[in-house]
Amino acid sequence: MAFPKRLLTTDEELILDLRPHWIALVGPIVVTVLVLAAWAILIPKLPDRGFGHTAGLIALLAGGAFILIAYCLRTLIRWATSHFVVTNERVIHRQGLISKTSMEIPLDRLQNVRFHQGVFERMIGAGDLTLESAGERGDNKFSDIRHPEHVQKVIYEHAEAFTMRMQGGVRQEATPSMTQELQRLADLRDRGAITEEEYQAQKARLLGGS
Repeated sequence: MAFPKRLLTTDEELILDLRPHWIALVGPIVVTVLVLAAWAILIPKLPDRGFGHTAGLIALLAGGAFILIAYCLRTLIRWATSHFVVTNERVIHRQGLISKTSMEIPLDRLQNVRFHQGVFERMIGAGDLTLESAGERGDNKFSDIRHPEHVQKVIYEHAEAFTMRMQGGVRQEATPSMTQELQRLADLRDRGAITEEEYQAQKARLLGGS
């Protein structure tokens, strides 16, 4: 299920629409296998007939079904309905089938984007992404993001483009100072999001336009 484009504004473009990485489903899959294995092992060991057989069968089936619904099915629905979206104006996180939750961060409010990957996560292309924003929300951590380093780079690129567009508009007061912009570029270079050549070119552009 794709992110509904009717939720975008008139001039807004969808850049990334990501569902959580499949690693998020490993837990539910393992639990499902364990429940099925428990049924296969324990049900044949119940008494052949009588009240003990009926009560034991009901208890086993009900207990397993509760685990499958409360954890496995719930996690699957959350995974299937979750969207991490980047547009040319904002970052959006939306999830839910019947009861929906949504949050968004305008690109001009983003102060920093960090990602974290363990060794195994790097091998499979998953990780955590943390967005630091101005305002009440502060840090927002998103788990099981696909290729978080690439997502970080895309967010930075479009945040910069958005800031440049705002410089020619009515929101010039939101434009960062030159010192802040140079610090942000240096941080991008140190994190490997841009090369040294790109850093020098952007720096020359800023200083040349001062």
